[in-house]
Formats: sequence, C-alpha cells, structure tokens
Amino acid sequence: MAYVDAEIASQPDCWREAARMAADTADQLPRPGERVAVVGCGTSWFMAMAYAARREAAGQGETDAFQASEFPAGRRYDRLVAITRSGTTTEVTELLAALRGQLPTTVLVGDPASPAIDLATAAVAMPFADERSVVQTRFATTALALLRAHLGDNVAALAADAEVAVRAPLPIDPSGIEQVTFLGRGWTVGLAQEAALKCREAATFWAEAYPAMDYRHGPISVAAPGRLVWAFGELPEGLPEDVAATGAAFVHSRTHGCRTVLGSWAAGRTPVDPMADLILAQRFAVALATSRGLDPDAPRHLSRSVVLA
Repeated sequence: MAYVDAEIASQPDCWREAARMAADTADQLPRPGERVAVVGCGTSWFMAMAYAARREAAGQGETDAFQASEFPAGRRYDRLVAITRSGTTTEVTELLAALRGQLPTTVLVGDPASPAIDLATAAVAMPFADERSVVQTRFATTALALLRAHLGDNVAALAADAEVAVRAPLPIDPSGIEQVTFLGRGWTVGLAQEAALKCREAATFWAEAYPAMDYRHGPISVAAPGRLVWAFGELPEGLPEDVAATGAAFVHSRTHGCRTVLGSWAAGRTPVDPMADLILAQRFAVALATSRGLDPDAPRHLSRSVVLA
C-alpha cells in the first residue's frame, strides 16, 4: 500500500485533533470583523480559497485568497494567514519576510521546526498532520478543519462523514474514465480545484475544475461518454440532467455510495460534507495512478517543497 493511502485514511483523527486545538489557538487566528488575506501555494492556495469563501459566508469579515507569489503589495489587510505544510516554500517565506513588521501574520505549518515560524507573528504547528507524501492530503484538509472549527463549524460531524469516506467504495471505477472535471460552488470551488490537482499530480491525468455555474458556459463541451463530472456541495438546478445528456458520468454526494452507508450508520443524517467528499476524490486520484501503472508516492517532476534558487 502506498503511504499516501495511510495518510488519506488518517484524516478523520487529524480533523478531530484540529478541532481540539481550535480553542487554544483562537488568539492566533483571524478575529470577527478583521479584513484578512489567506495565502498558499498549490494545494494550500486551494484551502485558502475554501476558507476565504466560507469565512465571508459566515459573516466574519472580508477575506481574500491569493497565491503567495501574487499577493497584492500595498493593499490593506488586518491580518495575513499563510498555509504551508513544510514552511520552506520560497514564495511563502519571501512574503512573510517582506511583511514583517507591517501587519500581523499567522502561519499554519506541519513542521514545528519550519523556518516560516520565525518569520511570522504567530504560528500554529500541526505535526500530527504532517506528511511523508509529496502529494498533499491530510495536512491541507486538517488546516481547513482547524479554520472551520474556528468559524464554529461542527468538525465532529465532519469527522464522522470522513470516517465513512475513507472506507466507502469509490463512486466510479477510475480505470474506465479518460477525463474528469470537478465542480464546486462558493467555498467548494477551492475543493474542486484541489481534487483536480490531486488527479494531475498523482496520475498525470487530464483533470479540470470550475465553478459549477460557469461549467455550462463552455467547459461542458469537453463532456462525453467515458468522461466524468464530479460536483461538490450545492448543485445548480438542471446540471445533472445537462451532464447526462452529454453521455458523461456524473458523481455527487446525493447519489454515490456514501449516502447509503452514512444513512444507515448515522441515523439518516444528510450526507456528506464536501470535505469528506474530497477524501473520495483523493482516493480516486490514487486509484487512477495505480490503474495507470504509476506510483502515487513518487509523482513525476514534483518535490515535497518548492525551494527556488
């Protein structure tokens, strides 16, 4: 078994630990009403997108997400939050260094010895969620679980959904799929982007991601038999029917196997939280890699941290 499989399966416990940390780290995280920027690279950027949208929807204050390299110099914020597993990524460390003394910065890291900790005003280290894998899974989702717990989301229920997602059958056989498009709305747009990235990283697979409402403005032209559309969260009216008309397969938590399993396991509570659905997409990406004869623990052209010369 690839070690990424074990890291994927550990997410329910990681999320519970993050929820326990939420109260103790509250002073280091954004306060209601603060204008906040959240930055990261790759997977961490997509978690930043998800958190930013969810924080604004919760009425906690204006929140913007940026790739660390694209942070707009000169724009006013009350706090910057950086998400970085290793804390060594060049774009993140350079930004933290440039902002030192200008505004409060909080870094979420997996490695408690990270150099980013010394560059930030405050740090939240989550070594229990750090990873051996190049392909990020549990650190990123645990960072988002911590931030969601800080917003008041029920992470205990989320972890219960995740327990099912790590064990449920995959909703579709990846060996019969030649292309996948992930869709989201609101905060789940970031999850869709992350799911597509996992397929590209782990399996060098043709995977795209879009806001669900924008999908019918062009990207649906890619849909065809042998291809897959996977949606997270709220579904736009008529979307499943429009996808079905193309001959593409359609996956959503309303219809895949988690619904049946969770319905009997958790007294019929409506499944599943989109973050738990992301676990299924992570597992799908690893299964894709295996079906293509690739090693998901050794994705090509990638290293665990991007450190630029």
